[in-house]
Amino acid sequence: MVVVIEEEEGVEFHDLPEGCIENVLSFTTPRDVARLSLVSSTFKSAAESDSVWDKFLPPDYRSIISQSETDVDDSLSVLSKKDLYINLTQKPILIDGGKKSFQLDKVDGKKCYMLSARSLFIVWGDTPRYWKWISLPDSRFSEVAELVSVCWFEIRGWINTSMLSPQTSYGAYLVFKATGSGTYGFEYQPVEASIVIAGGEHVERNVFLDVERGRRLRYQIVPRRFRTGIFSRAPFVEAPVAPTESVEDMQKYPKDRADGWLEMELGEFFNEGGDDKEVEIGVYEVKGGGWKGGLVVQGIEIRPKPKPC
Repeated sequence: MVVVIEEEEGVEFHDLPEGCIENVLSFTTPRDVARLSLVSSTFKSAAESDSVWDKFLPPDYRSIISQSETDVDDSLSVLSKKDLYINLTQKPILIDGGKKSFQLDKVDGKKCYMLSARSLFIVWGDTPRYWKWISLPDSRFSEVAELVSVCWFEIRGWINTSMLSPQTSYGAYLVFKATGSGTYGFEYQPVEASIVIAGGEHVERNVFLDVERGRRLRYQIVPRRFRTGIFSRAPFVEAPVAPTESVEDMQKYPKDRADGWLEMELGEFFNEGGDDKEVEIGVYEVKGGGWKGGLVVQGIEIRPKPKPC
């Protein structure tokens, strides 16, 4: 968003009331505020204002933060609104007794949640023969679910639309990784994913949880050496050759996350807001009958979809 301010004759730019500038900035975005803070010292001061950053925080942020651990709640309460916003975009906080995490999207402050494995419905999840509960240092939750071996693979989670940002497209992602010995039973075997909004939308798709095949397809490179010029002394350059699979095919396989885990998009939905509807998110393979194992499930993340450029 570009803000153009025309100076009237006899009025210096830096003489604009700071409160007026704060009001203008509050109708932009966090990224715009960061850019406009470079305009002048007055803009810089206004860009630090609580009244500006309060507009970027969700209206119910105090209620959400109060669900976190007491020491976390206390440490966040003393921050300025800008620092609080930045903190919530960089580090998720645990709520609901540690069964969910909450943070804000870095771009526009939309709400993001992750449902921990403990908050999900996992068929045979409490039977050690099929699933076991372990702790991992790189998980945001105290426990994750390790799939030992099952022939009936089914995981479901639920979230209410009232918890999410209105007028926002959301994606749901299974967050997991392979065990040290690797996965088995998912090779070339699709699993079904679904998103069902109570009284409304029902979306289904097939995806693959075959971790190694997904990585091979995504990072497939065929070395092709060439020089940059006939008489050039430049070294040979590796030229990647695009994989034969389409972009749509690639989207059916897991992606690496910055936190070291993997994620598989299960589907997307649009939250209009205004109504409190239950969204059911599921991933299951119950038709093949083969035994499967070797996955560690951290949870299901629900976050805003990136806006198209």
